[in-house]
Amino acid sequence: MANSPQAKKRARQNERRYAVNKARRSRIRTFLRKVEEAIATGDQAAATAALRLAQPELMRGVTKGVVHKNTAARKMSRLSARVKALGA
Repeated sequence: MANSPQAKKRARQNERRYAVNKARRSRIRTFLRKVEEAIATGDQAAATAALRLAQPELMRGVTKGVVHKNTAARKMSRLSARVKALGA
Protein backbone atom coordinates (compact mmCIF):
# COMPACT_ATOMS: atom_id res chain seq x y z
CA MET A 1 0.00 0.00 0.00
CA ALA A 2 1.10 3.57 -0.69
CA ASN A 3 2.76 5.24 2.29
CA SER A 4 4.23 8.51 1.12
CA PRO A 5 1.97 11.45 0.19
CA GLN A 6 3.20 11.31 -3.44
CA ALA A 7 2.38 7.61 -3.69
CA LYS A 8 -1.08 8.19 -2.20
CA LYS A 9 -1.76 10.97 -4.68
CA ARG A 10 -0.49 8.78 -7.52
CA ALA A 11 -2.86 6.00 -6.45
CA ARG A 12 -5.79 8.45 -6.51
CA GLN A 13 -4.79 9.75 -9.94
CA ASN A 14 -4.40 6.22 -11.30
CA GLU A 15 -7.90 5.29 -10.13
CA ARG A 16 -9.35 8.36 -11.81
CA ARG A 17 -7.47 7.80 -15.07
CA TYR A 18 -8.45 4.11 -15.04
CA ALA A 19 -12.14 5.03 -14.79
CA VAL A 20 -11.89 7.60 -17.60
CA ASN A 21 -9.95 5.25 -19.87
CA LYS A 22 -12.34 2.40 -19.16
CA ALA A 23 -15.31 4.57 -20.11
CA ARG A 24 -13.59 5.76 -23.27
CA ARG A 25 -12.64 2.22 -24.30
CA SER A 26 -16.21 1.07 -23.68
CA ARG A 27 -17.56 3.93 -25.80
CA ILE A 28 -15.20 3.01 -28.67
CA ARG A 29 -16.27 -0.64 -28.49
CA THR A 30 -19.93 0.39 -28.60
CA PHE A 31 -19.38 2.38 -31.79
CA LEU A 32 -17.44 -0.50 -33.36
CA ARG A 33 -20.18 -2.94 -32.37
CA LYS A 34 -22.76 -0.75 -34.11
CA VAL A 35 -20.72 -0.98 -37.32
CA GLU A 36 -20.45 -4.76 -36.93
CA GLU A 37 -24.22 -5.06 -36.44
CA ALA A 38 -24.90 -2.90 -39.51
CA ILE A 39 -22.56 -5.10 -41.56
CA ALA A 40 -24.31 -8.22 -40.25
CA THR A 41 -27.70 -6.90 -41.42
CA GLY A 42 -26.22 -6.29 -44.88
CA ASP A 43 -27.33 -2.64 -45.02
CA GLN A 44 -24.47 -0.74 -46.64
CA ALA A 45 -25.96 2.71 -46.01
CA ALA A 46 -26.35 2.04 -42.28
CA ALA A 47 -22.89 0.47 -42.10
CA THR A 48 -21.32 3.48 -43.83
CA ALA A 49 -23.10 5.88 -41.48
CA ALA A 50 -22.02 3.87 -38.43
CA LEU A 51 -18.44 3.74 -39.71
CA ARG A 52 -18.39 7.52 -40.17
CA LEU A 53 -19.47 7.93 -36.54
CA ALA A 54 -16.99 5.32 -35.28
CA GLN A 55 -13.89 6.78 -36.91
CA PRO A 56 -13.62 9.99 -34.83
CA GLU A 57 -14.24 8.01 -31.63
CA LEU A 58 -11.47 5.58 -32.50
CA MET A 59 -9.04 8.36 -33.43
CA ARG A 60 -9.91 10.23 -30.21
CA GLY A 61 -8.92 7.07 -28.36
CA VAL A 62 -5.57 7.24 -30.12
CA THR A 63 -4.93 10.86 -29.11
CA LYS A 64 -5.92 10.09 -25.52
CA GLY A 65 -3.60 7.09 -25.40
CA VAL A 66 -6.30 4.46 -24.89
CA VAL A 67 -5.73 2.72 -28.23
CA HIS A 68 -2.48 2.37 -30.17
CA LYS A 69 -2.34 4.23 -33.48
CA ASN A 70 -1.69 1.12 -35.55
CA THR A 71 -4.49 -0.78 -33.81
CA ALA A 72 -6.97 1.97 -34.68
CA ALA A 73 -5.71 2.12 -38.27
CA ARG A 74 -6.03 -1.65 -38.61
CA LYS A 75 -9.57 -1.68 -37.23
CA MET A 76 -10.67 1.17 -39.50
CA SER A 77 -9.08 -0.47 -42.53
CA ARG A 78 -10.70 -3.84 -41.93
CA LEU A 79 -14.12 -2.37 -41.15
CA SER A 80 -14.10 -0.07 -44.17
CA ALA A 81 -13.08 -2.98 -46.43
CA ARG A 82 -16.01 -5.03 -45.10
CA VAL A 83 -18.43 -2.12 -45.57
CA LYS A 84 -17.14 -1.59 -49.11
CA ALA A 85 -17.58 -5.30 -49.87
CA LEU A 86 -21.30 -5.02 -49.01
CA GLY A 87 -21.84 -2.92 -52.11
CA ALA A 88 -20.17 -5.40 -54.44
